[in-house]
Amino acid sequence: MMPLRGKRILLGVSGSVAAYKAVEILRGLQRRGADVQVAMTEVATKFVSTLTFEALSHRKVHTELFPESGDPDVVHVRVADWPDLMVVAPATANLIGKLANGLADDLLTCTLLAGDCPLVVAPAMESSMYGHPAVQKNLQHLRGRGVHLVDPEEGDLASGHSGIGRLADPEIIVTAVADAFKTSDDFTGKRIVITAGRTEEDIDPVRFITNRSTGKMGYAVAERAMRRGAEVILVSGPTNLDAPVGAKVIPVRTVSEMQKATGEVFDKADALIMTAAVLDFRPETVAPQKIKKSADGLSLNLIANHDFLVDLGAEKRQRIVVGFAMETENGLANARRKLKEKHLDLIVLNDLTVAGAGFGVDTNVVTLLESEGEPISLPKLSKLEVADRILDRLESYWAG
Repeated sequence: MMPLRGKRILLGVSGSVAAYKAVEILRGLQRRGADVQVAMTEVATKFVSTLTFEALSHRKVHTELFPESGDPDVVHVRVADWPDLMVVAPATANLIGKLANGLADDLLTCTLLAGDCPLVVAPAMESSMYGHPAVQKNLQHLRGRGVHLVDPEEGDLASGHSGIGRLADPEIIVTAVADAFKTSDDFTGKRIVITAGRTEEDIDPVRFITNRSTGKMGYAVAERAMRRGAEVILVSGPTNLDAPVGAKVIPVRTVSEMQKATGEVFDKADALIMTAAVLDFRPETVAPQKIKKSADGLSLNLIANHDFLVDLGAEKRQRIVVGFAMETENGLANARRKLKEKHLDLIVLNDLTVAGAGFGVDTNVVTLLESEGEPISLPKLSKLEVADRILDRLESYWAG
């Protein structure tokens, strides 16, 4: 099976010590039938020689932005017009920053900006760099523009430290390239409402209570649903994420705002996926003025918010309703109870005590539960992969 047969792929290599793994990526793409052209930054050539890539690709490696004297060729435009897809692996923080902000000062970055084809980016850097707010903001911006990101792995790094930032396994990157070519119309004509992010409830004009949700899981589901052809309505609480291009976003803040917005679009939806972390409680009263600090402290009386998913599940009729259960103990029992009480078709159990699961990370560890059949426990996956598994269940319901 050669799913990339006849595909022309530009492999961009930037200046990371992980550049040697790009050789394996090149060979993996070729094994799947792709025709590969390599472009490198100047720093990348200090880690791996252009000769290595030229010998394996049977093509001249592009490194120079300007042609030889007397040559009228605009190199980066010609190179950008050639591929069906571009992949940058490894992608340094520097290259990611340039790409996110439209900067181009060498052959590779000019080519990436001039290209009009799918783009796959696989970051590789030290943990401290990968976790820097500026880098994370740039990555989220690229994801919002439709760039396919291959998240780095945890492991030993060039510095001798261990942590997240290690370039993903070459085979995972090759698979991501193949996946980027997949076009699906399975969900064409389907309208999916997705709630995402946290909610907030005011204490006074200055303070509020909230939770730790970043919205990453819901935004991943929205991105993947759109790739399958769905019309996506994203009811989003506060988050720092860029919404997937093409999604209709309804911003909300409080539980009541989320309830109202979700209810208004639910009637014309084919499915609701409730990933949002909706607050269970809110202050009984909201102070009209800022509460002054006192040596006596502050006591808040919290009252329960209405669980509006119960209402939506009860009136779903032919619609599919998916809920999430974020638990720290008795996970399966609590998830089964919520599955029944909320009239859900599927519930996604998220155990926050498991490493790599929960808020603020790009991975998740979940268990899928339905009213019939055994629970399906998934290994640690990227949130995009978890989103695919959830959407696979929707596809099976509609196919059935």
